[in-house]
Amino acid sequence: MLVSTKRDVFFSPVNRPCSSIQTPLVFFVYVDYHGLTYPFICIKANAQSCGECIQVAETCGWCSDETFLTVGESKSARCDDLESLKKRNCDVAKIENPRGSISIDKNKPVTNRKKDVAEKLKPEQITQIQPQKLTLTLRSGEPQTFELKFKRAEDYPIDLYYLMDLSFSMKDDLENVKNLGTDLMREMQEITSDFQIGFGSFVEKTVMPYISTTPARFKNPCTGNQNCTSPFSYKNVLKLTDKGDEFNQLVSQQQISGNLDSPEGGFDAIMQVAVCEEQIGWRNVTRLLVFSTDAGFHFAGDGKLGGIVLPNDGKCHMEDNKYTMSHYYDYPSIAHLVQKLSDHNIQTIFAVTEEFQPVYKELKNLIPKSAVGTLSSNSSNVIKLIIDAYNSLSSEVILENGRLPEGVSITYKSICKNGVEGTGENGRKCSNISIGDEVSFKISIESQKCPSNGKTEPETIRIKPLGFTEEVEIVLNFICDCQCATEGEPDSKKCFEGNGTFECGACKCNDGRIGRLCECSKDEVRTEDLDANCRKDNGTDICSNNGDCVCGTCECKKRENPAEIYSGKYCECDNFNCDRSNNKLCGGHGRCECRKCICDANYTGSACDCSLETSTCLAKNGQICNGRGTCDCGICKCTNPKFQGPTCEICPTCPGVCAEHKDCVQCRAFEAGEKKDTCERDCSYFQLIKVKDRNQLPQPTDQSFPLTHCKERDANDCWFYYTYAIRNDTKEVYVVETLECPAGPDIIPIVAGVVAGIVLIGLALLLIWKLLMIIHDRREFAKFEKEKMNAKWDTQGNPIYKSPINQFQNPSYGNKATAL
Repeated sequence: MLVSTKRDVFFSPVNRPCSSIQTPLVFFVYVDYHGLTYPFICIKANAQSCGECIQVAETCGWCSDETFLTVGESKSARCDDLESLKKRNCDVAKIENPRGSISIDKNKPVTNRKKDVAEKLKPEQITQIQPQKLTLTLRSGEPQTFELKFKRAEDYPIDLYYLMDLSFSMKDDLENVKNLGTDLMREMQEITSDFQIGFGSFVEKTVMPYISTTPARFKNPCTGNQNCTSPFSYKNVLKLTDKGDEFNQLVSQQQISGNLDSPEGGFDAIMQVAVCEEQIGWRNVTRLLVFSTDAGFHFAGDGKLGGIVLPNDGKCHMEDNKYTMSHYYDYPSIAHLVQKLSDHNIQTIFAVTEEFQPVYKELKNLIPKSAVGTLSSNSSNVIKLIIDAYNSLSSEVILENGRLPEGVSITYKSICKNGVEGTGENGRKCSNISIGDEVSFKISIESQKCPSNGKTEPETIRIKPLGFTEEVEIVLNFICDCQCATEGEPDSKKCFEGNGTFECGACKCNDGRIGRLCECSKDEVRTEDLDANCRKDNGTDICSNNGDCVCGTCECKKRENPAEIYSGKYCECDNFNCDRSNNKLCGGHGRCECRKCICDANYTGSACDCSLETSTCLAKNGQICNGRGTCDCGICKCTNPKFQGPTCEICPTCPGVCAEHKDCVQCRAFEAGEKKDTCERDCSYFQLIKVKDRNQLPQPTDQSFPLTHCKERDANDCWFYYTYAIRNDTKEVYVVETLECPAGPDIIPIVAGVVAGIVLIGLALLLIWKLLMIIHDRREFAKFEKEKMNAKWDTQGNPIYKSPINQFQNPSYGNKATAL
């Protein structure tokens, strides 16, 4: 599948040229988002003429320059996206790229009408929608957008037709409707000074089983002493009039009727009210139909119960203000009714009892510009219901369009009150519009293809707000061919033996002819003599297996990627099979011509991967590869194996700059170190500069050459500081002339500290011992006091003393004690 960037998906047939391999009709599927198209769509379409090319996508152009094509390219290579054609050196003046346009033919401003103005305008003089007529020139894939304004005019005329169910259950409702005319006229004066009202009634089809057809019951369908009129399907009682008294008079004369089943034949009545414009008296103004009932409805298919199977024809069948074909045609379907109400710009208000609210709300969802109100049991609130429903309907504008030609699409965007925007289905409508408010819509119309019948006659579509008679007429013209095609030369000598029309820089072949110059008949393309002209060096491969032999000439195949092309007389060359580097063709530094890389300046090699620039090899010291290697294709190759890195500056095994020069700096600056005896011989390779302190050493930020700061220690644990740098091939060493040696220890403070420490530690130990003894003595004394308190003997007597006197009693002597 080929993919582009369109909003819609569609099929574009493309006829490919005949060749030695017969190719069937090909369909390319592509998708467009926001009008952008992938560039390969154009060249992949295999367009054989300018007309075919511009229908592929809006970004496709056709190069009409006769010398544009190179050897091996087919006519279809003229069709490409505009940028590619320019890059391929097609003169801008030779690029055919027709564009669509919009012209406004009728643009009457919306009317600013005031209710209190003495001079009243006729309905046809009031304008609520602008513009009124446009002409759009459409090119395939290129949308044309225009703005449509809508403004609710003040004091706009209204026609209201009251259609009432007169079955027996509506008896008490009829009494309240009898004064509806004058009361409603008075209320509507607040909205418009030009108001008309009409009245009609309905019951049911006059056949069994909807009504009783016995003579007595047909004459009076009501039971008991009720006096009812004969049943009828629909009758127009009062044509639309501005006389409220006449409405009251005629409605007062109406009588209730009756039927057998609960659903009523209201759909038959609505259909006749909609299509019988002359009998009802509809004007080209706001049309309101109030449908009042307390029951459900019959619809298409229910007529079979009465033996009626012929579908409703949607035409007017009124004689003497009565519907005469109810017994012949079935009830209309909901869809049929929606179409007729929309065609005649009628807005419907369903005034129904609370019991049937759910049913009619579902019906409202199917009928645009309709409303549902709850009717009281006796219709006493009908005026308020009508006023509220009208305000609800008139505060919303919904745009609809007629049937679109094949391949044409339309999108809407609404800009409503307070800048509120809507898209998609919400782009068709605006709500909460008050009288005098102005809203706008941006409408885009796009053609995905030219008419399939080959005709380019203008098509007309119409857009209008639902419920309004005003509309916008849009004439569509289609761009199906290029302007240069009108200058075509039929049977041109530039085409082989006049077998084609030379137009837009190429031959458009007659039927049965093919080839770049129409030089072959379709019957000749498979001959061996012609195929021999397509074999290189008398080989066996036709067009190097990269193309088709068309009339003895190689037409190279196209690749999936349009940037990759075959070329050459025998399609033996291409621009995508060259050497690669870093997964890039010719390393990204050249172009591929006939399978060989043509390198850019400063690059060489089979894949243009060798740079002749040496800037990438410069080390920090300004030397090529730090003087330890050679620059090959922009990369350093180090000659000393110890060094590595991008510029041969890294030496993992080297001791480092500071350690390397430590001994030489020490011997030259301080006449010490391991090289003290060989200093003049080994350490004369740098220039020594002495400074007084470290602050005078060179800083890295001050230098434009590499600089290393060093801190080293000698055998006496003294530190010395220096810097090492190479400037203009001269090695420089800056060194601080004084060593930083550690100072010796101070004996007296150390001895005093040790003695003081010993004394303090001794005192501390004595204090701790004394404290522990005190704590021990106190614990022992407390223990003694506790034991003393618990003693059981008296401290004033001898516990060892025992008295020598004993007493005993003679039991036989009267219990008297005897002392011994």
